[in-house]
Amino acid sequence: MDDAGDGTPEAPPPRRPESAWRTHLTLGLGLVLCAVASWFELHRALGGNELSWAYVFEWPLLGAFAVYMWWRVLHPERRPRSSRPTAEAPEVARMREAWQEYQSTLHEAESGRRELPGES
Repeated sequence: MDDAGDGTPEAPPPRRPESAWRTHLTLGLGLVLCAVASWFELHRALGGNELSWAYVFEWPLLGAFAVYMWWRVLHPERRPRSSRPTAEAPEVARMREAWQEYQSTLHEAESGRRELPGES
């Protein structure tokens, strides 16, 4: 996904207007659903249903998450990218090397050049 292999991300393809329109509509319907559900659960909680208090706070949080995801879908180029390479832990490097060695052993055994360890 790099342009020139220098670590800079490729620019995402431009969004089509009808795709953005559908995203806006989906968000709007989702927010209306969250608002109605929150209002409904508030009235149930005030009426004595103790469990509904959890839902009174859950629906607005779900709506806030929907707004966050809507923003991420519409603006993919604004995602933070780490420019520095991540360090690999020594035990992970040893496990990766052991796995690669095992894979090469399997490949050689499949091609008939070598027996698998434990086979006679």
